[in-house]
Amino acid sequence: MIQTSLKSASLKPTRVVVLISGSGSNLQALIDSCHAGELPIELVAVISNRADVLGLTRAQDANIPTAVLDHKNFADRETFDRALMQKIDSYQPDLVVLAGFMRILLATFTQHYEGRMFNIHPSLLPKFQGLHTHQRALDAGEKHHGVTVHFVTAELDGGPAIVQASVPIVAGDDAKSLAKRVQQQEHIIYPLAVKWFAEGKLKMIEGKTQLKGELLPAAGVQIHSDTL
Repeated sequence: MIQTSLKSASLKPTRVVVLISGSGSNLQALIDSCHAGELPIELVAVISNRADVLGLTRAQDANIPTAVLDHKNFADRETFDRALMQKIDSYQPDLVVLAGFMRILLATFTQHYEGRMFNIHPSLLPKFQGLHTHQRALDAGEKHHGVTVHFVTAELDGGPAIVQASVPIVAGDDAKSLAKRVQQQEHIIYPLAVKWFAEGKLKMIEGKTQLKGELLPAAGVQIHSDTL
């Protein structure tokens, strides 16, 4: 497992479990931030609902324990969620990070981890919840697009926002070029949100996001990029 070297031995690192379904590029961003000594966390496990994905290789290369729970092997969504919860809890995490985890989770699951589970969604929520966000932003004639890190609640892509990063949409953009620029911002703001949580600065209070003791606006912290 990966543990960041802390300046004070008395500080206990935040235990983080990451859930993936694919390539794990945001997982890699967390791994890189740990290697750089930027995150006071311990990546204690990576769990995937699909075998043979790149994200598992990334975790194994970083000596992080991995597990696979194939949702197809379970009778229904409730049974899968219950098994996944048991597996996660076996690692005793302080924070659960969804990094491209392509499963809709039931309310019993999200409530169990309320206030200690993050997701990242490639749009400026509440715009374009769900899939195909880049093409939908282009089709809608948006001038800006981006990504949101938010707390997970029972509402799909509807939990309180923590931080958003936006990029301009420019002439000649297609879904692929736009996705590439948005992903660059993902790799910046996801480690940032995890860092705030690990430092005890970030909380979900009564369905709203609180940073450093102050309630954030509905869209969270705003980061604007001119990256083209």
